[in-house]
Amino acid sequence: MRVRIETPAGPTSLHYDLPESQAPGTTPLVVLAHGAGSDMHAPALARTAQAIAAAGFAACRFNFAYREAGRRLPDRMPALVACYAAVLDHVRSDPALAPPAIAIGGRSLGGRTAAHLAAAGAAVDALVLLSFPLHPAGRPGPARAAHLAAVSVPMLFVSGTRDALAEWALLEPLVRALPTATLHAIEGADHALALPKRVRPPEAVAREVDEAVVSWLGRLFDRARPPTDGPSAPGRNPRRAGRRRARPAWPSRWRPRDAASRGSRRPPPARP
Repeated sequence: MRVRIETPAGPTSLHYDLPESQAPGTTPLVVLAHGAGSDMHAPALARTAQAIAAAGFAACRFNFAYREAGRRLPDRMPALVACYAAVLDHVRSDPALAPPAIAIGGRSLGGRTAAHLAAAGAAVDALVLLSFPLHPAGRPGPARAAHLAAVSVPMLFVSGTRDALAEWALLEPLVRALPTATLHAIEGADHALALPKRVRPPEAVAREVDEAVVSWLGRLFDRARPPTDGPSAPGRNPRRAGRRRARPAWPSRWRPRDAASRGSRRPPPARP
């Protein structure tokens, strides 16, 4: 399902991947943005969104306004954040969704923009950061991570250990120092979360990425679902993936909160 909306940065399009069991007010939502050189139809982004929907959650991917307009050069961060915020406002207010919990994130630039939005106080419940671009290629440093300390919600980082935009020796200790963050390493993968075919089949790498995302969301969002009498959606509890196990950051009797209160309470730190 595709929807077109207006944002402060210009018009853009959204695409929904919905589970068969989707119902207003009962299905958590994950919003995903694309990387700098791609769009919402990028195969890897679409595959992850579809895996999220197959696991019983709703997914929304969208174009930043510069890509919707056909431009290759990304807007500056304030315009990107304004576009993402408009998308977030739209999906939150859509009565056909009425999600009880919302995670935001994306690949590379999309995830970085989502992190800025969360650090600014947006009412979201989690961050999914795929190939977070810690620094420009060939210029290692932590400058792009300064805002992460202001993020109080659970964060999942999925990164390759040979990512030229996130030197592992910098990224790993930085993420482990964040109290609500979980890091899943794709051994030997680059910024595209890919390895040479002779080393590992692309399908196996893609499956690991999607299982890491879905299992982490499942452990968090199971608490956001209102009680039901029906069976669990297939794929809700895939096998454990990653070096660290994500632990729910909400209280054991967590209940969905309205948008105003959702962003105002700092969750307890996740245990390492």
